[in-house]
Amino acid sequence: MIVNINGNDIFYELRGSENAKETVAFFNGVMASANSWGYQAALFEKMGYRVLLHDFKGQLKSGKPKGPYSFKEHAQEAKILMDKLGINKVHIVGTSYGGEVALRFAIDYPEYIKSVSVIDSVSEIDDKIRYFIDGWKRAAEEKDAKKFFFGMMPTIYGNSFIEKNMNMLSKRAEDMEKFPKDYFEGQIYLYETFLNDLNLTKELHKIKSPVLFILGEEDILKPRKFVEKMVAEIPESEFIVIPDCGHVAIFEKYDTVNSMLLGFIMKN
Repeated sequence: MIVNINGNDIFYELRGSENAKETVAFFNGVMASANSWGYQAALFEKMGYRVLLHDFKGQLKSGKPKGPYSFKEHAQEAKILMDKLGINKVHIVGTSYGGEVALRFAIDYPEYIKSVSVIDSVSEIDDKIRYFIDGWKRAAEEKDAKKFFFGMMPTIYGNSFIEKNMNMLSKRAEDMEKFPKDYFEGQIYLYETFLNDLNLTKELHKIKSPVLFILGEEDILKPRKFVEKMVAEIPESEFIVIPDCGHVAIFEKYDTVNSMLLGFIMKN
């Protein structure tokens, strides 16, 4: 479904029974789309939750107005979407860029939050992260799907996952060639947003809801030191590290992630 929010077309899906008592909203990583949560959405729908998925503006299925944007805008647009759908309490699960939006949402709209699960995310950046994302931006400017995918692949997947799944990853690179060309324009706006606007650390103490941090041990893009800093700022937080896992934990170790998410959300 497409809904207009603040003049932008936002794609969303709402799954599960209308009689479900609780809703889980999934916030995408920067390169991803609503369908990237297949392993998680199916489980939570089966367990009786309503499941809300959407693409941020700039992502694959939503509009791509000229950016950069802000994390406040993404959080506000998610809140407006929830209002339109009659959702006033939610468990948010966000990965990478989506985890950063989830933190911004929890700061700005605490009355909506039952719990927040943040996977492979940061609240600030350093020169190494900036270097990686600048490289992604340059690759996106070329609009060569295969070159783009294989260029960013070593920074987001763990070594053993790449070794075991090279055929599948090559297929994903081929599938990316079918994306509309404006996909890369949206990516550039999102990278610029990340580089220019991510500065949440000083506000994390405002989050009073339960927060679960999950990190792939081999995540070189957003490593452990950033998560430890966030945990120190949020009183009601837990931190779990997944061994032999890179940045895309929701895909690389989805069974492990699902168990962690389900236990945490049921507890809260």
